[in-house]
Amino acid sequence: MTQHDSGRPAATDRSVPDPVAEVSLRGPAELADALPYLLGFHPDDSIVLVALHGEAGRFGGRIRTGIPAATGEWPAVARQLASCLESGSVSRGGRPDGVVVFLCQDPARGEPARAVSERLRPLARSLRTACGALGMPVFEALCLSGGRYWSYTCPDPGCCPPEGAPAGPSGTSAMAAAAVYAGIRVRGSLREMEARLAPLGPALAEPQRRALDAAAADLVPRMLREDRGRTAVRAETVVRARRLMGRLRAAPGGQGEGGGDTAVQDARDDALVPPGDAATVILGLQDRGTRDQAAEWMEGRDAPAALRLWRTLARRCVGPYREHAAAPLTLAGWVAWSTGDEAFARVAFGRALETDPGYVFAQLLHRACNEGLDPEPLRRCMREERAARRRRGARRRPRGSGGRGGGRWPDRGTG
Repeated sequence: MTQHDSGRPAATDRSVPDPVAEVSLRGPAELADALPYLLGFHPDDSIVLVALHGEAGRFGGRIRTGIPAATGEWPAVARQLASCLESGSVSRGGRPDGVVVFLCQDPARGEPARAVSERLRPLARSLRTACGALGMPVFEALCLSGGRYWSYTCPDPGCCPPEGAPAGPSGTSAMAAAAVYAGIRVRGSLREMEARLAPLGPALAEPQRRALDAAAADLVPRMLREDRGRTAVRAETVVRARRLMGRLRAAPGGQGEGGGDTAVQDARDDALVPPGDAATVILGLQDRGTRDQAAEWMEGRDAPAALRLWRTLARRCVGPYREHAAAPLTLAGWVAWSTGDEAFARVAFGRALETDPGYVFAQLLHRACNEGLDPEPLRRCMREERAARRRRGARRRPRGSGGRGGGRWPDRGTG
């Protein structure tokens, strides 16, 4: 069983092996139940390819991407996914001996689930052809829709009836038991995770847009000035972000990321962050130095509040300021990855790259996360940079200013 993704930016996630336990899956029903544990979430509207290795069919790399709405794109997307799965596996020392394909899509309103399986059949055929052309036979191709599954590879109607077979109760397979034992969590659906990062609805978006306009008129001219103007904005942004994190941390239930209704949690956080404060920090984070300093709040008591703040700010990037979300989205992904939530990290990095495909910080972190690298070396570099910055600030303080005053950089966090 594997648990890391690796791969190309934007909406596609590729995976690399990370053995957790020896699990034998018997038949399409157990494969269908295992899928959320392979990814860390329930995929919505997704193509998922899983590499198989050796005679026993050991799970290897995984790729997930959205199902293109335009059917004419399906053959090209199939070839690209097959090539990415092959190259990613080869780069880690093991060419796939086979592939399992999952097509996941809920029925539209009034649409029977069987119609979904028939509509996606040409996509399954394109994926089987593309993988086969690279010497990676597709041993199973499943459509998951409306609580049922269909096999595109089984011709026996007694085994795989045309109306589909009902999926078993979630979490009852051997994979589910092994995942619970290994401490692997399923973080809800992909749609639910993406909703936590989506821009505010129209009723709340207009006041936020006006606040962003006002902040841009004030801050952008100052940020364009060399040295003193930019340094002042950087310091103000860090102080304000710190203040907002303290407010979130002090709120009832604000000590961690516990369970509960995520929509309610996010609405509560939105209420704690005024539009003007959100606008000032969003604009300030467009400065790379400010963003890099904010990235230091990735562990310890800072991490939960920082993650909540970056999610909140990502939702506040509305209207013409949508592209400004790349910074808070990447910071949210970095904190999630740094604290062990790789599934949410990949979603946040993917959204950042959809917002701004050229955002280098997101590209680098997404690739590192997907390649299964340990974030600790990067955390160590950030700790060292913070310590060096504090030393520089201490040298600049005038005598008699006290141990905590007069510094250029107002970051007082413990990390």
